[in-house]
Amino acid sequence: MVTHVRAEAQGDERGALLSFLEEQRGGIRRALLGLTEEQAASRPSASELSLSGLLKHVAETEQGWVARAKGESPAVKRDESNWHECFVLVDGETVDAQLAYWEKVAAETDAFLRSVPSLDDTFALPNDPWFPPEERVSMRWLALHLIRETARHAGHADIVRESLDGATAFELVAREQAG
Repeated sequence: MVTHVRAEAQGDERGALLSFLEEQRGGIRRALLGLTEEQAASRPSASELSLSGLLKHVAETEQGWVARAKGESPAVKRDESNWHECFVLVDGETVDAQLAYWEKVAAETDAFLRSVPSLDDTFALPNDPWFPPEERVSMRWLALHLIRETARHAGHADIVRESLDGATAFELVAREQAG
């Protein structure tokens, strides 16, 4: 997993954006290192967040945004009645299955952003209270939004993991590198 984006590894703008996105994905994946399903599902801090719930949320969110940019419907539709399920594993879902799903989503995101003719190409934001009506955003905005969303939740994951067993991001990087 990427822990530092090297300048020479970035290549062009797309490569740089995707490298920074992958760096943030790695922070969330590392927060799950060595945990049982029960530990990953626990909520050891004052918030309702769990590591497995954060994992599911970022995977579904990334897939949903890329689907919107492609003009497709997100694979998972949430409304007010089931919105909370995006932050908790349900119906036999596992951390390993969510990691595999996110790996597939990440590969699709990377391929899509590399395939668009221009990062200046646009798509419509969803028609919901979070966004201005009828606004269009660029593929560059999409990449930056995914980086921001993933980084925000990677920070949450760091806090949840440290609250769970005291493991810090630095310790988890070292553990990962040790194999």
